[in-house]
Amino acid sequence: MRENARVSGEYRGDYQELVDEISALLGVPATLENRDFELIAFGAYDSEGDLDPSALDPVRTRSILTRRSTTAVRTWFEGFGITRATGPVRIPPTPEAGVYRGRICLPVRHRGIVLGYVWLLDDDPGPTDAQLTAAMQVASRIGALLADEAQAGADLTRELRAVLTAERGWQRDMAVAELRTALGPRGDGLHTVVCVAPWPSADPDDAPSARTVPGATALCTIPWGATGQSLALLVRLRSPDVLTPALTAATRFVREAAGVRGEAGATGSGRPGGPAGPARRGGASASASPGGAGASGISGASGGTVAAASSHGAPGAASPGGTAAAGIAGARVGLGELGAAWHEAAAAARAVLAEPRLGPVAEWGAIGPFRLLTALPREVAHDPVVRDLLAPAHRELARTAEVFLDRAGQAGRTAAELGIHRQTLYYRLSRVEQLTGLDLDDGEDRLLLHMALKGARL
Repeated sequence: MRENARVSGEYRGDYQELVDEISALLGVPATLENRDFELIAFGAYDSEGDLDPSALDPVRTRSILTRRSTTAVRTWFEGFGITRATGPVRIPPTPEAGVYRGRICLPVRHRGIVLGYVWLLDDDPGPTDAQLTAAMQVASRIGALLADEAQAGADLTRELRAVLTAERGWQRDMAVAELRTALGPRGDGLHTVVCVAPWPSADPDDAPSARTVPGATALCTIPWGATGQSLALLVRLRSPDVLTPALTAATRFVREAAGVRGEAGATGSGRPGGPAGPARRGGASASASPGGAGASGISGASGGTVAAASSHGAPGAASPGGTAAAGIAGARVGLGELGAAWHEAAAAARAVLAEPRLGPVAEWGAIGPFRLLTALPREVAHDPVVRDLLAPAHRELARTAEVFLDRAGQAGRTAAELGIHRQTLYYRLSRVEQLTGLDLDDGEDRLLLHMALKGARL
């Protein structure tokens, strides 16, 4: 029975329970409409006797069957002052208007604003004053719920974009205050931020509606690199350790951005159990910045992604087109650290684009050294020590060096992964030392080379 399709699924059951509560309090079926006289929910007619035809007069029947009332009906009822009323309003039967039974209207208000109406069939004797007082208390709860839904469905694209692109300091503080005002009490809850990049649309305002994404509070596009776009989502969480709403949204939009809607395998390799699984965090969340305010310093669609067919492709090698990635920030309470959360999410997305084995969805805590590397300005991440090594002619040497360092300098594991003889490995490593001037027996030189090769992927 009973719900208006325009009401979001998150709230339908709540409205129905409250309408049923009023019906039980007063012993008559109640109907809930919004202030535009569109049906939201109605109580079942429950009677052991024969159905009274007057209970289904033309006005009530049309409202239930079409889920709305006509403009003429709305104007007629509003003529009894229901838009200004703060308590029950009795409306007498008027057969010539199609109202065979009298009505009792309980205005549904929140903070002084009428948001809807609960309609009851009046009878003789009708509900007592005490019953109506109790019903009005339930109506006030409906008002709070309607207000919350309206707020949840509000388009907060502009407010979220302002926060994520504002410079640190008073500009960001003002943007956060505006978003907090728009969200009301929901802004004090637990949130995370998701970054999907690159996003295919060139129009900053061409983004999905947050209402189509379960758990999403707001959604917008943010510049990515010189000419690209990324998608930012502010997602509500119930627990800092359960990121399911963010993971679900991130996986969905990675698939959409990559042009593989509905397919099981998006891009890259995921965790065991599914190719679209996320890299899970392995450490505590902390703030990081992939480059300055907004998305400055973040590489993206304009420069091409740097994934290779192998998870150890040569640093700097461009990937085939169509690659997309998503990053998820650590959970935070309130909105004060949204800027830092965005940088974490963007950093995780950059890490996946640089190292596909991390993705296609990665949490910031799971990206390892990229947590530090993505915080560096782009010009710093490209260390001159690897300039010659990264020349196209030496791509295999660069790959050999990175695999060797990823395997903690274990020659046996490195040779096995590369499919080469140990002597070939030692020869290649000696060539790496010649090209870089580094000593691979020195720990600090190894660290510099390792970070420089990883940084080149960004």
